[in-house]
Amino acid sequence: MSMRIGIIAAGLGASVLAGCGGPSRVNPAPTPPTAGVTAANETELAFGLLMQGKEGSAAGKLKSILKRDPMNPTATMLAGSIKGDPKDLLGPQSYPYTVRAGDTMEGLAQRFLGNRLKAYQLVRYNGLRAPVTLAGGQMLRIPGEPPRPEPVRRAEPEPARPVAAPAAPKPRVVAVKPAAPATNPGTNPVAARQLRTAGLAALNQGGVDRAVGLLRRAKQLDPSNPLIARDLTRAERIAATVRARK
Repeated sequence: MSMRIGIIAAGLGASVLAGCGGPSRVNPAPTPPTAGVTAANETELAFGLLMQGKEGSAAGKLKSILKRDPMNPTATMLAGSIKGDPKDLLGPQSYPYTVRAGDTMEGLAQRFLGNRLKAYQLVRYNGLRAPVTLAGGQMLRIPGEPPRPEPVRRAEPEPARPVAAPAAPKPRVVAVKPAAPATNPGTNPVAARQLRTAGLAALNQGGVDRAVGLLRRAKQLDPSNPLIARDLTRAERIAATVRARK
């Protein structure tokens, strides 16, 4: 009996020594979490999908963004670019534009609409399907009024100076300037549209208060414009929501 107990004890000791002498087990270091994707990156990715013609994938990503942040102005604008009527978004009036070498839809949207993220609206406005590759000489319609060319000033010939006898000095007459009439700016649809474009750009960039101020000035200059009234109402609603969150 005592011999059996000794054998068991020896076996246990050998097992303990083998365990102590074996390689130590170190828990692997936890994998660092992947850095989160910002909302700006997500909206940029959604815009890229739209310009590639992947409207369904872009709509799904925008839906996910708006579920987390219902008042995200950029995601709201891009979602409207898919569902909204382009003429309601950009206005019914337009003028022709001949594409030049190197033009892109994003570049034209930035140049004429003040925001390159409106490129998909411009694609739909022209009845095209993304992806779009522009070619020199291609005709597009640009929303709004055409820019007015500056008048060319022609140099007038200097009149010949007649040689005459010196005239008698004339009495000095002091001209009395009439009082300036009271200014009344009235309506200015062109300036109103420019302010609307700047206001929408500020709203898309998160400057809600600035957007409200610009759109209010635009409405003062063109009070009968329904698009300006609609954009002002939406901007004021977003501003109220932002203030309520604070």
